[in-house]
Amino acid sequence: MDQSYEFLFRILYDSALDFYYPKVDILKASDGNWIEESAIKVTSINGVKNFKIAGNKIEQINRNTGKVTASARVYRVHQYNIATHEISELFLELMNSETEAVAGLTLGADPLVSGVILLAANKGIPLNGLIIRKEIKNYGTKSGIEGPNLDSKTVVTVLEDVVTTAGSCLKAINKLRENDYIVNEVLTIVDREEGGADVLRKNKVVLKSLFNIRDFIN
Repeated sequence: MDQSYEFLFRILYDSALDFYYPKVDILKASDGNWIEESAIKVTSINGVKNFKIAGNKIEQINRNTGKVTASARVYRVHQYNIATHEISELFLELMNSETEAVAGLTLGADPLVSGVILLAANKGIPLNGLIIRKEIKNYGTKSGIEGPNLDSKTVVTVLEDVVTTAGSCLKAINKLRENDYIVNEVLTIVDREEGGADVLRKNKVVLKSLFNIRDFIN
């Protein structure tokens, strides 16, 4: 539900939305067993609809050393359907036939990229996926682009959920071009029609959208 409201506010007002639940600040008597809860967001990449991991332990493993770097016990699982399959179908139809990979800025584009490459794989379409970091971390791979090492001049399509002024799109495009990839188009779910298409056109990139802001307010 929170995700739906956040998405709607981005479309209508181009504004972030914060949620406050009073129950988080309610004091309760200590029973001597304090647990600090954290949440992680995951996307199914193999069509699994039910994550049967509640009560189990999950681990983070360093890909280079094979060592466990973090672990946690899962107490609850909340599952959300964000209709990525339908969006992925439409993106594949809209995409340039020369595209060899799709990419997007984390975290917003993560489900879009994973959804498209999964659907492409199921259809037998060779398509790679890249995730672009907003900032390079000083640990781990220390890479600005996560994913397979692709050849120079690989044609990449950038995916976005909402485009307003195309600022985040340009960050992704510039990072990809710095790594010698070719970017000619951006696909988005909603174009808010606030100059993003013109900005991208000046950078020799075509914006293609499934919807525009007028589809929601007229």
